[in-house]
Amino acid sequence: MKFTTEQEAFWAGEFGNAYMERNQSEALLASNLNFYSRALRQAPGLENCIEFGANVGMNLRALKLLRPCIDQHAIEINANAAAKLREFLPPQNVYNVSILEHEVKRTFDLVLIRGVLIHINPEALATVYEKLHSSTGKYLLICEYYNTTPVAIEYRGHKDRLFKRDFCGEMLDRYPDLELVDYGFDYHRDPTFLHDDCTWFLLRKKG
Repeated sequence: MKFTTEQEAFWAGEFGNAYMERNQSEALLASNLNFYSRALRQAPGLENCIEFGANVGMNLRALKLLRPCIDQHAIEINANAAAKLREFLPPQNVYNVSILEHEVKRTFDLVLIRGVLIHINPEALATVYEKLHSSTGKYLLICEYYNTTPVAIEYRGHKDRLFKRDFCGEMLDRYPDLELVDYGFDYHRDPTFLHDDCTWFLLRKKG
């Protein structure tokens, strides 16, 4: 697999493998259940979905418990994580490819991206935004670290691997057919559920 940015190689390699190993737990699944029950309360009628950057599928596993009949698809750059996804998703529904190289062939009722845009090279964001928008049939759920202006943050000792900005605002400005339906904030000191300090936005495509 060839990559056009340093960030892609970073997540496809050993760091991505280590991330996969430390992000699987019952506590995380419980937290995700709590999250999606709130974030998708205004998104009825979801028959299918795709997650951009699904890792081992902790988001999709939680969503499947809440919406048992939903047909799930996943894009994942790390081969080991993609193998884990194929343990519970139909193999043909798992796309082991960089988001930047993913070819959009259809739309989905729900497009999900969570904790992924922050790790995309800023110069490649326009490409990712277009793929997210083109894939969205009804709803787009974005959950990322938020900042009013773009800023780069050191991530686990690595520079240029985490970027905060107003991802939702940029997509609303770029695509007039998207409208904000709901939003919220998850706090890392929540006494019950495991969370990062992330802001989520539920968008709907008009028409």
